[in-house]
Amino acid sequence: MANTIIFNNLEEPDYGRREAFNSLRTNLQFSGADLKTILFTSCCPNEGKSTVTFELARSIAENGKKVVLVDADLRKSVMLGRYKAQAIQKRVAGLSHYLSKQAKINDILCETSIPGMHVILTGPLSPNPTELLNGPLFQELLELLRVSYDMVIIDSPPLGSVIDAAVIAPYCDGAVLVIESNATSHRLAVNVKKQLEMADCKILGAVLNKVKIEKSKYYKYYGEYK
Repeated sequence: MANTIIFNNLEEPDYGRREAFNSLRTNLQFSGADLKTILFTSCCPNEGKSTVTFELARSIAENGKKVVLVDADLRKSVMLGRYKAQAIQKRVAGLSHYLSKQAKINDILCETSIPGMHVILTGPLSPNPTELLNGPLFQELLELLRVSYDMVIIDSPPLGSVIDAAVIAPYCDGAVLVIESNATSHRLAVNVKKQLEMADCKILGAVLNKVKIEKSKYYKYYGEYK
């Protein structure tokens, strides 16, 4: 694999944050050995979904598994900016290149500075992301990744805003909904859940994000999600 991504804004998580993602990783692993391609979505933008998927993939890799994080937000990806991702060796193609038949799978797969963790970046933002994700090439890509990786994590756009996640969902083994604490309405969360069910995708659970932890003696080691 010729492509390599360096994350220049990669912070070491504190104890509470690390334990939270280790717990999420363990819960997913115990959901079934056949669950390998897992979709993550949210109700609204800025609920922390991309941070959750990145840190989960990192936790899986640090546990000795081979994982690939697919950035499938072809509308407004934040990975490059948030982690100051820098490609070395050559310019890297992304998911939109692959789905528009401008690149092969080896052109878009990237090793990272985290051993065992690979990523597929979005590539140029697309004027027709739903059509690209709904085509046969995305399903074919996931089938290829299933063979090579222990787990495939897919970061998709908020389902409460655009339909892309529902288009991707039938190709995945399960879905996880990221919900911001004290911000997302119950009605919106239920509507998003119904959309995933209509897509015939198994809902594995929800991640309650940005929780304010009471600063008691017992919980002093547990921070808050970002």
